[in-house]
Amino acid sequence: MRLFEGTPLDRPPRCETCGELEADCTCAPEPPPRTPPEDQTAKLSIEKRKRGKVVTLVSGLPEDGNDLPGLLTQLKSACGSGGTLKADVLELQGNQLTRTREVLKELGYRVKG
Repeated sequence: MRLFEGTPLDRPPRCETCGELEADCTCAPEPPPRTPPEDQTAKLSIEKRKRGKVVTLVSGLPEDGNDLPGLLTQLKSACGSGGTLKADVLELQGNQLTRTREVLKELGYRVKG
């Protein structure tokens, strides 16, 4: 007789969803819970970079609970400009404050700045 025979420590771990062994489980991992836009505040600002380049910054939105790359794509297409995502900050090329504010309000975000 083994020491842990018949106890939960003796059995290999199983998936809670399908009951298969964790190594053989084909269940898709659950996506992280999304935070509704109404509960978030986006902070808009403009920054002047070297050589006179102007960049619109959208900050204050946490990476977990948001689809920041998807939001960036929506903002870039609405503004007709390029942009990038750097450490929880969306950067849009040019002075895009009014268009960005309108799009974020349509999506349900609260906007400051």
